[in-house]
Amino acid sequence: MQDFLRNQLQRYAQRLQELDFLLSREDIMGDMQQYRRISREHAEVTQVAGRYARYQQCEADLATAQELLQDPDMAEMAQEEIASAQAELVQLEAELQRLLLPKDPDDERNAFVEIRAGTGGDESALFAGDLTRMYTRYAANRGWRVEIMSANENEIGGFKEVVLRIEGDNVYGRLRFESGGHRVQRVPATETQGRIHTSACTVAVMPEPDEQQAITLNPADLRIDTFRASGAGGQHINKTDSAVRVVHIPTGIVAECQDGRSQHSNKAKALQVLQARIQEKERKEREAKEAALRKGLIGSGDRSDRIRTYNFPQGRLTDHRINLTLYKLLAIMEGDLDEVLDALQAAREAELLEELAINA
Repeated sequence: MQDFLRNQLQRYAQRLQELDFLLSREDIMGDMQQYRRISREHAEVTQVAGRYARYQQCEADLATAQELLQDPDMAEMAQEEIASAQAELVQLEAELQRLLLPKDPDDERNAFVEIRAGTGGDESALFAGDLTRMYTRYAANRGWRVEIMSANENEIGGFKEVVLRIEGDNVYGRLRFESGGHRVQRVPATETQGRIHTSACTVAVMPEPDEQQAITLNPADLRIDTFRASGAGGQHINKTDSAVRVVHIPTGIVAECQDGRSQHSNKAKALQVLQARIQEKERKEREAKEAALRKGLIGSGDRSDRIRTYNFPQGRLTDHRINLTLYKLLAIMEGDLDEVLDALQAAREAELLEELAINA
């Protein structure tokens, strides 16, 4: 094991002792917010420290087995124990490296998923509807809750734009690499010649700001317009100015909502989405500066990045960032996304491990 990694792990062991002491103090027990924060850190540190303790035990077992090699009667058993210990050490070191990777504090947050039709007209809008269904099914499989914040439907059942709020454990961390351009290749139902058409949608995944951050918008920077909602939605549609559009004047970022029955609820939802879009813009600008000298494998997540192709005639999904091809497209469109998302997460971890090795 490299010295820099061992030093980090020793600091975790020391930190665990400090956290054990803090959790035993009555003043900490009386402050629930601080107690929860320390408890979360304690759980994370315990996991790392526990695996490091096992690593150290394996090292001791290996040393003992190597000493037994000197005894002819024990040599065969010692060889087996050496092979077993060495294999476990390799596995544990890889696991510890992953556990020590820097974590994005936003990974645990709920997320807004914005899906917007691009080139391809009605076929693109239908594909936006397919992606909406795919993410909704995936969320249901994981026990997440999905709420439609806003939806702009077209005449044939697709979406020009839809914004979902997905609530659950580690939503943003799981879906963050979905941002970018999604391309579909298939024969539209209206195509009489059987020709394959190509159309596209863009997806943006944004962490939901916490409640304290959500009040930082300056009212003087906002222009709020109300208008009558349009499209399917029941008898209340077109009777009152319940739809709300909010413009952040300094950036020009816009969010609107017309799905709720009241102007108040639509305004609250629009402000939530606006806050997330503003913070996502700041995040992208910050990441662009940090990565000015290096283009990450996963990509920037900008809308212009073509990240994935869904080829229906071949039943194939290809993620271009990691050269992943799967021939299970229909299952994926039904929400079976884990294999894709696991591969993207593994690729990101490999990037971070490489960076750690370079900077060590």
